[in-house]
Amino acid sequence: METIVTASIFVFSYIGIITEKINRALVACAGGLLMLLLGIIDLNNIFIKHIDWHTISLLFSMMVLVSITSQNGIFEYIAIKVAQRVEGKPIPLLFMMATLTAAGSALLDNVTTVLLLVPIILTLTRILQVPSVPFLVSTILFSNIGGTATLIGDPPNIMIGQAVGHLGFNDFLFHLGPVVLLIFGSIMGGLLLFYRKKLHVTEQYRLELLSIRANTYLKKGPLLYKSLAVLGMTILGFLLHPLFHVEITSIAMAGALLLLLITHDEHETEEVFKSVEWITLFFFIGLFMLIGGLKDVGIIDEIARGILYYTEGDLPKTAIVILWGSGIFSGFLDNIPFVAAMIPVITEFQDYGMTNLDPLWWSLALGSCLGGNATLIGASANVVVAGLALKDKQQVSFLEFLKVGVPVVFVSLIISTIYIYFRYLLPYY
Repeated sequence: METIVTASIFVFSYIGIITEKINRALVACAGGLLMLLLGIIDLNNIFIKHIDWHTISLLFSMMVLVSITSQNGIFEYIAIKVAQRVEGKPIPLLFMMATLTAAGSALLDNVTTVLLLVPIILTLTRILQVPSVPFLVSTILFSNIGGTATLIGDPPNIMIGQAVGHLGFNDFLFHLGPVVLLIFGSIMGGLLLFYRKKLHVTEQYRLELLSIRANTYLKKGPLLYKSLAVLGMTILGFLLHPLFHVEITSIAMAGALLLLLITHDEHETEEVFKSVEWITLFFFIGLFMLIGGLKDVGIIDEIARGILYYTEGDLPKTAIVILWGSGIFSGFLDNIPFVAAMIPVITEFQDYGMTNLDPLWWSLALGSCLGGNATLIGASANVVVAGLALKDKQQVSFLEFLKVGVPVVFVSLIISTIYIYFRYLLPYY
């Protein structure tokens, strides 16, 4: 009975999130609170086990950093320079921003990347008077695709890297980098074809953009140099964190606190906190509560174990099922809790005589990271982009994204299947 009630609450909450009739943060938190009141989840477990405070803290810290830095006009300056570089043509601009997103998501983490790039994208589309949705959708898609390539790019990869001691940063890049490049090229070509008729800029706006002096947007002064220095040190800390073994979240929190301290004369802390995307943060909290309920009653574990039971211990079959199963479920259940449930199950396969689990880890990484592109709640970066856009009154519809996201995931998983088969599974046949 408890399982049915939990599943029903999750389904109704999910429907509420999809229809967008009520603020999604309210829907997610209401569903989580209902599970709490019914005794499905325990209050202590919510704060200790279910809510990923690393994700919440990272998001909050980066929002503070970006909020203070954006006051200097730096994002507008970059936006105009980028747009002028491609002469205000929207299709080349879409390609350039998608490439920057993928590269940034691989070198940093995809949440940080979208926090930095979305303000630029919104400024660009406002100046050129072109729809922002194609740019926002491509940012979501390529943040997840680019983040798949490295250990630090996407939360599922970080979790796998922490659980499997012999897999380091270079291992992820060597094994996942090639397939990510193939997927990047395929999806990029498809998106450019899909949006080519929807992106047109009039000559008037294009000439207006080219005539703008980007330097006029910069507010030069101590605040500019302080914020850029701290943001630069934070990003450098992200790049070097594998060497110093310092958590990305700790680096982001230190950067945010340092910037607040050294800029308190220029910006009131209360004003900075007002600019934080609280709706996005509370949506994550509610979502973690909902997924926690599914975990506590055993639904996610049963799904994961059922996938592996179906394969009967055959490594090639197991790898393909994990790839597609994680790709499908991660799109609708959020990839972080799904990976958390799958890691111990895959580890148990050593007890059944599987000595080489690496193909399974790569399948899980590809499926969970790429599957996050299916829906707006499939990955952390998706939710952040949607939240930033909504604040700017540029809504990305759940169903509109679904129409693009599902085909992208399908193509990505097909390419990944071919790659996994020929690189890792062919010797087993």
